[in-house]
Amino acid sequence: MPYSAINRLKELVDKSNNIVFFGGAGVSTESGIPDFRSVDGLYNTKYDYPPEEILSHTFFVNNPKEFYRFYFDKMIYTDKKPNACHLKLAKWEKDGKLSAVITQNIDGLHYDANSDNVFELHGSVRRNYCQKCGKFHHLNDILESAPNVPYCECGGIIKPDVVLYEEELDDYTIRKSIAHIRDCDLLIVGGTSLNVYPAAGLIGYSRAPIVIINKTITPYDKYAEVVVNQPIAEVFELL
Repeated sequence: MPYSAINRLKELVDKSNNIVFFGGAGVSTESGIPDFRSVDGLYNTKYDYPPEEILSHTFFVNNPKEFYRFYFDKMIYTDKKPNACHLKLAKWEKDGKLSAVITQNIDGLHYDANSDNVFELHGSVRRNYCQKCGKFHHLNDILESAPNVPYCECGGIIKPDVVLYEEELDDYTIRKSIAHIRDCDLLIVGGTSLNVYPAAGLIGYSRAPIVIINKTITPYDKYAEVVVNQPIAEVFELL
């Protein structure tokens, strides 16, 4: 791990009082949750349909049984715990150094680490709503029906509050994320290839120094003041 890059990262963190963190799947893989595009990720598992098709709005509407069979098997990880990255971000927030966590992940681990100001761009598996009456259902409620389709007391099918393919990101979450990125004095981007849009496009709103921590190169590396190509939890253990 390049000493100079870590040293510079520490300097930026030390002098910053309005850090924003933008994270992706790599933040959670070190807690044991597989990502979507790695060699052993969800996009490379064998199933009756491609994951991209299963995780689409059309597929959910037309084939909820098969959707939930995949969803319960591949998308829910209730036994996983926050890692060094999640925990350090929560500490920074409590110390007044970090103003927001913006995440593409749907696992809720940032909340488990006791972060409060978290913007989940792609929703969360922990929130579920009846499509008929709108009633909220906790994750534990729908897990009782696994692997079958969960139904509300009113008879409606319950849908997880996650953004499926063909669905738009929540406007409020986008607007608040942009506002925090514009106002921050340091933007740390971690565990994401920055290839998924529109989420990746939010980085362009930053007027502050950008740090990128990712195991592989990203299209935004050339704009970053510091780039560290290492597992993010390992890096955060040094901060």
